[in-house]
Amino acid sequence: MRTKLEVVKRKRDEAGKGSLLQHNSADVSATNRREAPGERDLDNKELKKPVYERLPLDLNALGEMGRAVKLNLNGEEKIKEEESIKKHQINTYVSDKVSLHRRLPERWNPLCRELKYDYRSLPTTSVVIAFYNEAWSTLLRTVHSVLETSPNILLKEVVLVDDYSDRAHLKEPLEKYISGLRKVRLIRATKREGLVRARLLGASITTGDVLTFLDCHCECHEGWLEPLLHRIKEEPSAVVCPVIDVIDWNTFEYLGNSGEPQIGGFDWRLVFTWHAVPDYEQKRRRSPIDVIRSPTMAGGLFAVSRNYFHYLGTYDTGMEVWGGENLEFSFRIWQCGGSLEVHPCSHVGHVFPKKAPYSRSKALANSVRAAEVWMDEYKEVYYHRNPHARLEAFGDVSERKKLREELGCKSFKWYLDNVYPDIHVPEDRPGMFGMLKNRGKNQHCFDYNPVDEHVVVGQRVILYPCHGMGQNQFFEYSTDGEIRYNTREPAGCVVGDNISTYLTLQACKKRGQHIPPDQKFVFREDGSLYHVVSQKCVQAVDKTDNGTPAPSLQPCSDSLHQKWFFEERM
Repeated sequence: MRTKLEVVKRKRDEAGKGSLLQHNSADVSATNRREAPGERDLDNKELKKPVYERLPLDLNALGEMGRAVKLNLNGEEKIKEEESIKKHQINTYVSDKVSLHRRLPERWNPLCRELKYDYRSLPTTSVVIAFYNEAWSTLLRTVHSVLETSPNILLKEVVLVDDYSDRAHLKEPLEKYISGLRKVRLIRATKREGLVRARLLGASITTGDVLTFLDCHCECHEGWLEPLLHRIKEEPSAVVCPVIDVIDWNTFEYLGNSGEPQIGGFDWRLVFTWHAVPDYEQKRRRSPIDVIRSPTMAGGLFAVSRNYFHYLGTYDTGMEVWGGENLEFSFRIWQCGGSLEVHPCSHVGHVFPKKAPYSRSKALANSVRAAEVWMDEYKEVYYHRNPHARLEAFGDVSERKKLREELGCKSFKWYLDNVYPDIHVPEDRPGMFGMLKNRGKNQHCFDYNPVDEHVVVGQRVILYPCHGMGQNQFFEYSTDGEIRYNTREPAGCVVGDNISTYLTLQACKKRGQHIPPDQKFVFREDGSLYHVVSQKCVQAVDKTDNGTPAPSLQPCSDSLHQKWFFEERM
């Protein structure tokens, strides 16, 4: 693989790839500190020492050891707190009161403590952190966390990439602050680039063997770095993610746990999803601290060999701002011969903001690029559920398709069969998917819109004016007689309740299981939906107990309110 890697990389360099990275930035940092002669001859205990030792522990300090910070504020101070949340979608009022050097509680499997590393033989890494208008304390806590948990000998540099921020604290004050920090560099984009290109700007000036990407509001657990680097030394084509522990956006409580981490998946809207480790993956692993293969990555936090990153074609620079790049890169890793893994012994805390602090308006175009290049015929499954995506301008993907051909990458069917066999692949038979419309109640469709978007099942199916956007109005009638809501993952199936008469969504049967009787419907030639268990038909009802029109099980009749049809074109 190494020969092929070098050939592909040289071809790209000769073609001038990455010229954006050389010219569209301004480096405002000092020269890296070089490794002293004989440093690698020190014993492992010395080599393990971080760039900076932590300050003495103060258990009385707010937020220390990952404790929640709960302030009883009122008046002007309460207003300041609310303004900080509105500005950053993170409670930076609380963050500013927490030490930039705080320690975290131990959240890894105790077996991780027993791992030993030969620091002399591990690859070095450069940590790249892109930011845009980030709060002072969350950004600098990330930086100090890296410096205080990463062995000095392994950390080449921390590269901060300012993606054209316009807030004053990120100008001269930030430059002055980091000028006093060893191994920290700052590079500024000269226009707004977005996450993908900002990260590549940072990567272009790094010198480490491995590129480690972190978000700008993270805190690293003790011992987070060594497992990532050891795995990449062991398998250079592995892209390795830490376990992402939640840091509460409001209280800054560190909520990580030492149990089995989750892995990434996706649904057919091309939205990232979290899942428990499947049984077949558990059986493959010899130890609870072995790496876990993951179909996709969450996006912000991972390590990859510099050479392998270039071999794979780095990021798709046609992607704007952020959103969708994580799935595209995940598909590419697996389909082009690599592996995507989560290491249970590497934990990094991450503040998930209350909501996205800036627009994800380009995420749809990014997802379309991923579908067009990597999903083959399965891109139609995506488009069926996102009909407006067909009209999205997504730019030129010819170079990305050429890259796929150059690398001899596998098909998306191979990916589904071998990497993500748990995902249900919709049938999407003509005339049996799309909006499920009623003939008697004109322009009303089956609709499922749960209060909590993370809880797919358990709530009632309603009727709502047809909007033609797919998403929550997309259903499929399967050959097994299920009415599937398989836009999201895991898929939900419509269940008939003979007592309340209303339809709800419950978990579909898994592969190889029998269909629960209350999920079985017969779509008859006259357009009626016959529920086998209750021996009733689905009828559009205006007056329900909660005032919302809904499908209901009623004695079968010839009423148009019991006649249904799918409309595929939306």
